[in-house]
Amino acid sequence: MALLDIAEVAERSGLAPSALRYYERRGLIASEGRNGLRRTFGSEVLVRLSLVACARASGFTLAEIARFVTATPDDTELRVHLAAKAEQLDAEIDRLTRMRASLRHAAVCTRSPLVECPEFKQAISDAPAA
Repeated sequence: MALLDIAEVAERSGLAPSALRYYERRGLIASEGRNGLRRTFGSEVLVRLSLVACARASGFTLAEIARFVTATPDDTELRVHLAAKAEQLDAEIDRLTRMRASLRHAAVCTRSPLVECPEFKQAISDAPAA
């Protein structure tokens, strides 16, 4: 297994070394040791950091992510939480998909004003009330 020092991980992940140290303190990643004063990480840390970034972008807190990365298959409470989060993401994806279609239509629509276009209004009205 190739070891990367903290500067290499920071460069490849786009995160500051201070963020990596913070993630390590929170239990999201683990260093393999040190090379002098610098932490070293296994190359698989980059996959873990991608997971953390994806989960953060999906609305998970760092505490939720830390719990997820240490979960075992018998953690039924966490599984229920993950299933509920998946349902929330499905609703968000549906909303964003409708919005994307509306914007694409508006980009080529000739109606003035654009928001009066029946196709645009239909896509928006299909969206559940916020």
